[in-house]
Amino acid sequence: MSSLKDPASFKVMGQPVPRVDIPAKVTGGAAYVQDMRLLGMVHARVVRPPSYGAQLTECDTSAIEKMPGVVRVMRDGNFLAVVAEKEFAAIKAMQALAAVAKWQERAKLPNQNDMASALTALPSQDFTILQRSNPSVSGTKALEATYTRPYQSHGSIGPSCAVAHFVDGTMTVWTHTQGVYPDRQAIAEMLGLPPESVRLIHTEGSGCYGHNGADDAAADAALIARALPGRPVRLQWMREQEHGWEPYGPAMVTKLSASLDASGRIADWNFAVWSNTHSMRPGGAGALLAAQHMARAFAVPAPKPLPLPEGGGDRNAIPLYNFPNAHVVHHFIPAMPLRISAMRALGAYHNVFSLESFMDELAGLAATDPVEFRLKHLDDPRGRAVIEKAAEGFGWKPGQTAPPNRGYGFAFARYKNLAAYCAIASEVEVDRETGRARLVRAVAAVDAGQVVNPDGITNQIEGAIVQSSSWTLYESVSFDEARITSIDWQTYPILRFSAVPDRIDVHIINRPGQPFLGAGETGQGPAAASLANAIAHATGKRLRDLPLSRKRIKEAIDA
Repeated sequence: MSSLKDPASFKVMGQPVPRVDIPAKVTGGAAYVQDMRLLGMVHARVVRPPSYGAQLTECDTSAIEKMPGVVRVMRDGNFLAVVAEKEFAAIKAMQALAAVAKWQERAKLPNQNDMASALTALPSQDFTILQRSNPSVSGTKALEATYTRPYQSHGSIGPSCAVAHFVDGTMTVWTHTQGVYPDRQAIAEMLGLPPESVRLIHTEGSGCYGHNGADDAAADAALIARALPGRPVRLQWMREQEHGWEPYGPAMVTKLSASLDASGRIADWNFAVWSNTHSMRPGGAGALLAAQHMARAFAVPAPKPLPLPEGGGDRNAIPLYNFPNAHVVHHFIPAMPLRISAMRALGAYHNVFSLESFMDELAGLAATDPVEFRLKHLDDPRGRAVIEKAAEGFGWKPGQTAPPNRGYGFAFARYKNLAAYCAIASEVEVDRETGRARLVRAVAAVDAGQVVNPDGITNQIEGAIVQSSSWTLYESVSFDEARITSIDWQTYPILRFSAVPDRIDVHIINRPGQPFLGAGETGQGPAAASLANAIAHATGKRLRDLPLSRKRIKEAIDA
């Protein structure tokens, strides 16, 4: 039996590998499923109900069927669609069909302005996921805080799309779903076809991480293509459908309390999180919008908590720090009023934001530098190394003062407590007149085990910081008593080019011969907390409700 090759002798692994997909993506070339064009292809659009649970009461399609270029108008229960030879003809027919459709609306959505009360009032199943007790240690100074995260959209730049082709009893779908096998199973069930007669081919989509509208668009396309055997059907969602109907990242509430002993160490730690499963990826046809809206409707499957250590709503709720007394509870909410599923990092984004914001608040109570405070409570040598590396790269100095209207923040986590380690130091600029916050620079250190492609890790961390900055400063799904109201880029703002950081530096700690840990979503949580801690440093005010919007920062400054 030959021995493994010495990592020092690797020629490819550990070297940067250029991306082959970038040229088409930045020049408008054919890069995505949205760009697919097959011979003889027709274009389809769906008409979605105006709100959750709405029932179609009246729909005269006769005028739409006579419109130029229209091939078919489909109705199956509450599922409405049009098919045309050209895309713009399909859009015009969709708009005309939407105008004649009459709906009875039923949705009753909660008050979005009090997320903590709305979520904690919902029925929950409660699990203690960490219990550690040392009666010999007790604290004197105490602190408690509540943090909230709103529902957030994937905000895919290209609305969801799929191409389906039904030939000789076999359905082929080109889709940007992240789960071709679960989606295939769900579509087969919806159509009443054996799974071996359904094939899903993964094709990149313009902006999908987690479970956005991709799975649903694939189902829409398949349902329509079955009615038009032999013709490829391209089904494209509209912007307002993507924003209004995709499964959102779930809202969350965390409540924390802790006490410090006489030496300024944490003696007692309590963390409680309220949220949903964070993944409804097709486990059956009932997870698909088309199947829910058909006359023979499929029931939505019951949400289930995802098991630890990866977890879902409780991902990263257990601290990596060493506390003598600790109690962590996951309040799993089976039924949420808004449609939800997996968004990047799942519960880790908000749990790390909460945990690492609270660590900063406790460091303030202990009158200790935030970096020093974290190191005081962390035994893991690799965790300590990334904290020290990020602080060194940033030029972090205890007791430092930032330039006027600027602040410094720090945060750390190990993703899922078993993947890559990441620490991020941030410098933020706050306009005190408007409340506008901007991330000026970020310095990250990451340990993902043995490095395969350093460029890939750097891409992931840079992307995580930019994406998390957008979530943290801008993003929140809005709704009234019946309908989703954040249906475009005005009502659901995201980070623009003018707000991109001046620089992001990523320091990679390579561990040759160590297991590959995966760096995919390690940066989102630390980026959020680092940003929040920097805003608190700049303004002297602690914000605990996401997003840390211009309005909230301004109100805090003026209070």
